[in-house]
Amino acid sequence: MEVLPLVALVAVSAAVAGLARRTPVPAPLLLVAAGLVTSYLPGVPDYTLDPHIVLPLLLPPLLYTAAVDSSYLDLRANIRPVALLSVGYVLFATLVVGYVVHLAVPGLPLTAALVLGAVIAPPDAVAATAIARRLGLPSRITTILQGESLVNDATAITAYKVALAAVVGEGAGWAGGITEFLLASVGGVGVGLLLMVPIHHLRTRLREPLLQNTLSLLIPFVAYAAAERVHASGVLAVVVVALYLGHRAWQVDFATRLQEAAVWRMIAFVLESVVFALIGLQLPVVLKDLGEYEGIDAAWYALLVFLVVVVARFAWVFPATFLPRAASARIRDRERATTWKSAVIVGWAGMRGVVSLAIAFSIPIHLDDGSPFPYRSLILFLTFTTVIATLVVQGLTLPPLIRLLRLPPRDMQAETLAEAQAQSEASRAADERLTELLEDPANRLPQPLADRLRTVLERRRNAVWERLGEVNPVTGESADEVYRRLSREMIEAEREVFVDLRDRRRIDDEMLRALLRRLDLEEAAAYREDSA
Repeated sequence: MEVLPLVALVAVSAAVAGLARRTPVPAPLLLVAAGLVTSYLPGVPDYTLDPHIVLPLLLPPLLYTAAVDSSYLDLRANIRPVALLSVGYVLFATLVVGYVVHLAVPGLPLTAALVLGAVIAPPDAVAATAIARRLGLPSRITTILQGESLVNDATAITAYKVALAAVVGEGAGWAGGITEFLLASVGGVGVGLLLMVPIHHLRTRLREPLLQNTLSLLIPFVAYAAAERVHASGVLAVVVVALYLGHRAWQVDFATRLQEAAVWRMIAFVLESVVFALIGLQLPVVLKDLGEYEGIDAAWYALLVFLVVVVARFAWVFPATFLPRAASARIRDRERATTWKSAVIVGWAGMRGVVSLAIAFSIPIHLDDGSPFPYRSLILFLTFTTVIATLVVQGLTLPPLIRLLRLPPRDMQAETLAEAQAQSEASRAADERLTELLEDPANRLPQPLADRLRTVLERRRNAVWERLGEVNPVTGESADEVYRRLSREMIEAEREVFVDLRDRRRIDDEMLRALLRRLDLEEAAAYREDSA
């Protein structure tokens, strides 16, 4: 791809995603719609998804940033529902979709139909995370959806390889397929386990934040490539490494964490925006070679596949949610009770995304004997329509469905109380440590500076409790919010003075940058970014 179209894609995608933040429409849906419209504008080049770019270059960083932000402890607590969805459901959907399409499309071999089933079986990691984050779903549902989307790509890619081998005549039967699946899964986890400790050790030994963040940018690609090199699951390797590093991020110095968070937020924003725009831009590509299946037949097959995908998910989610609980007292004792409303949300939140399209585009055009791959253009078309339909239909209706079901929202009061209690315990420990340190003559400080340390500590202790207190009758803000706003106003006043002094040549630019950085750090400490 030339440089100018690539720059235009990134710029327009970011602009549309930024615009979406000012509308009630989730960004993925607006980006897909923009891509669909743009694809037929004159002068717009063909942005064909190249699986050799999407899978090894776009998927690893997207998986990495999602996994790092996930909770290892929450995922471990919900390992049963996550495994049932990320492995069981993907295999179930592969078989159901493949068999139904094989029956519906005259002449379509079952092996080729199973390729389609594997391609569209996994809900997308990017779509699930983006939609769940925007909707503010209950924490357990969000954890299950994120956990599913982190692992299910590995299941789908392995199932696709097995089905593809059957089409080209290289399959080894069901036993061989199961063996290949187990080897890829165990191998991917094994590579992740081998890499995670050395990588974390290196991260904690590097003292330069720029070097640490350079390493951070390389980690997902290294893990993915290492696993794929030994024919294991690169997806699982990336997820295992990212979960470990995220769980131990507190052991990395603060400068690296601040810089890393900003860098990865920017990368995730750009890549997510580009990925959803690319989905919409594929329309001319998938229609170009559709051939004999244009018109009514193609529309009927697209509707059928979408309905089968939706029904198959509900057919799996409800039994997988309630049957194990009914059969096992241990599961009932260990896991929190769930309701049919939660199962409905999980069943409906099955949006497909760019990974399905990338896998579909990787289907070879010809078989080893030179004959064309059976029904490749139709498989590609049905993958595209399923991705679009799930994103638009399910993505648009998910918010009103949540409101209709009246799911209990996150208990922000309880979360704030827990945060305040944790801060209180930490502050008490810090106060005891400060007293111990000040008793040592080597740490002697003038009393005003010692008092300042205690004042900062007291401020940190009280800030969270103040969010639970009364609000300002004029502005509706808590005392903590008023404090942060006034603090920012004071810092802004200082900043204007520093710039004026620079303009009047009383200080130089180097000194200005040092003074502004100090203010930036103080502002970051005083202001909690609620939109994060």
